[in-house]
Amino acid sequence: MNNNRIIDHPVLGKLKNQTPVTFTFDGNTYTGFEGDTIASALLANGIRQLRVHEETGAPRAIYCNIGHCFECRVTVDDVNGVRACMTTIQKDMKVDSGKMEAAPFKSKTEEWPRTYAEFEKLNEGKKDGEPHV
Repeated sequence: MNNNRIIDHPVLGKLKNQTPVTFTFDGNTYTGFEGDTIASALLANGIRQLRVHEETGAPRAIYCNIGHCFECRVTVDDVNGVRACMTTIQKDMKVDSGKMEAAPFKSKTEEWPRTYAEFEKLNEGKKDGEPHV
């Protein structure tokens, strides 16, 4: 744990009174505290990048921290798309960087015919009853 935490807060109390919780992120073991979200525990441990952008591969991190933007999606115990800012850490929880998923249909839609004439041309020479896809 590094010095990225407030150790004495007027409302939340003193850090030394909190129960530590261990969890893993991308195979490394970290410690957070009971009540921490995955996002806050990772930030306290110096981890900023949670996933990469689906199309560009650019690093993504916490953005809104209230569950609206879905930028903080991670994989928790093999469940994809879990929001790190809304999910509290649990003892021995296995968290992985969000998996890079392909944008839906992006490569296929560019290949599909855009008009009926293109569709007919694509199917020229096929016998009746033969699949057109």
